Amino acid sequence: MVPNSIRFERFTVFHTSTSGGGHDFERRKHPRFSVDLPVEYWQVNRNPKNHSGRAFDVSEGGLLLYISDEIAIGQHLRIRLFFDSGQGLKSIEANVQVLWKDFRLEKDGFYRVGLKFVDISLEDLQKLQSFLINLMKVKSYSDSTIPTRLLSALGISGGDKPRI
Repeated sequence: MVPNSIRFERFTVFHTSTSGGGHDFERRKHPRFSVDLPVEYWQVNRNPKNHSGRAFDVSEGGLLLYISDEIAIGQHLRIRLFFDSGQGLKSIEANVQVLWKDFRLEKDGFYRVGLKFVDISLEDLQKLQSFLINLMKVKSYSDSTIPTRLLSALGISGGDKPRI
């Protein structure tokens, strides 16, 4: 438990897939959010050269990254994730571990890799949590069935609804 931090209520999401005739159960500790955010990454204790990628899924526990370089499962990386906090561009840095990877995707030439946070400062964890809480609020707002007339009365047009 991290002192002086905001913690999400932990729950498990089960995802089932029947592809291939079997069932694939996936357990998640943290809610995941679909995003499209720029990321810089580099190998820990090896090559100081930064590489770029895109995060398409983020949670308090890790992220899904699309990258052009092949990396090994179990490898440790340092990442910098950039996002708009609503008050300007912010970033967090963390050490991550590669948990899984897919083959290179032919149409765009990227690998999909699943990363788990292994070391993140309290300050960056709080920035990430604040960002995720705002995503939850936006998601709740955009999924709501607020009547258009009420939104209009509040000065919000239907096109102003934030997108995730």
